[in-house]
Amino acid sequence: MQFITAQWQAPKKVKALTTTRLGGFSEAPFDSLNLGNHVEDDAECVARNRAQLLQSLGLNTSPQWLQQVHGTELVKASSDGIVHQADACWSDETGQACVVMTADCLPVFFADKQGQKVAVAHAGWRGLLDGMLENTLAIFDHPEDVYVWLGPAIGPSAFEVGEEVLQQFVAKQPESKTAFVPVEGKTGKYLANIYQLAEMRLEKAGVTEISGCDLCTYTDQERFFSYRRDGKTGRMASLIWIEKE
Repeated sequence: MQFITAQWQAPKKVKALTTTRLGGFSEAPFDSLNLGNHVEDDAECVARNRAQLLQSLGLNTSPQWLQQVHGTELVKASSDGIVHQADACWSDETGQACVVMTADCLPVFFADKQGQKVAVAHAGWRGLLDGMLENTLAIFDHPEDVYVWLGPAIGPSAFEVGEEVLQQFVAKQPESKTAFVPVEGKTGKYLANIYQLAEMRLEKAGVTEISGCDLCTYTDQERFFSYRRDGKTGRMASLIWIEKE
């Protein structure tokens, strides 16, 4: 089992990572560490994958799993087993992990500088446009006291979108246009940089400490699931929690 761990300045007691597709029990096209139970994978394999993940991370409390809908809802994480319809969750309790699942969309991790509150958000272009990151940031008292890490997502050389997506972003933030590059030979098509779009929204909201990885889920087929690349596929999980001291 391999993880992509957050490279940021958050306190050491804050643990943040994204899983890869390696080291699980699922068979193709969900091979092998698929953690999504909504993609037509065998339910027993998903349960074994989740159990193995929690054991590997030393998590004794049930994490907060979500039913994601590309929206902007945020919930507080709980171990009660209720799966909320939301695209982000947060916690201020030690040992309580927050989880979002992705297969090209951007997982965005948040932690205050004191390590007392954490969150993670699932940001596809729709959620990003509609304010998912700003809604998540609102649970913190001061944006300038928040560290943000952008996890593995589809890269700027692979994320093709239409003219309508560009126009919607530009309508909300004109400088967003710099995050779109026309696709040669395709009228009305652009390559979008979801990392840049997220950074611009976060900076506008007052965040000054933003870091991120340069991995691409679409091009790195060995390590990552990608919905854009494969269609029917699995999901990685992005988890954040405050470790018990």
